[in-house]
Amino acid sequence: MTEQSINRITNLTSSDTTLIEQAAQLLVDGFAEHWPDAWPTLDSALETVHEALADDHICRVMVDEHSNVLGWIGGLPEYDGRVWELHPMVVRADLRGQGIGRALIIDLEAQIKSRGGLTIMLGTDDEDGMTSLANVNLYDNLPEKIASIRNLKGHPYEFYQKCGFNIIGVIPDANGRGKPDILMAKQVY
Repeated sequence: MTEQSINRITNLTSSDTTLIEQAAQLLVDGFAEHWPDAWPTLDSALETVHEALADDHICRVMVDEHSNVLGWIGGLPEYDGRVWELHPMVVRADLRGQGIGRALIIDLEAQIKSRGGLTIMLGTDDEDGMTSLANVNLYDNLPEKIASIRNLKGHPYEFYQKCGFNIIGVIPDANGRGKPDILMAKQVY
């Protein structure tokens, strides 16, 4: 992205009402196609943004020179802060593939490292048959199915793999029969 040097990543705070609205709208818009039930309304997305603003959480946004939110990422502490859950992350649809998501993950990793974290984890659902793990019996030889996973419809697990995450497990039927949650993690360096 040619303007990346102009863009900056910063903390989102409760006083940033305009940025909070933009971040919430990004959640609604960014998940509408594949996960419409995740944040079906602006109010549900605003609730998630406000939860991410808790003192013990990490809430970061990338903004452009006009203070427009290009993407945002959250981190929730687990296991006494040794493990952090990446939740949520969204990039404006027209800017995907330009390094914003990767930059947000790198920044989150630095934030987690500064707090003594050792691991970042995430769950990435497959609710509509985007991978070869959907609509199959995952209770039969799961390790083989994970090892031979295929991306059928642009599921984000491959993006996370490119950012250093590994699949560490799967929760079968997490979102209904045949709709697993793919668990991923990476070590913080």
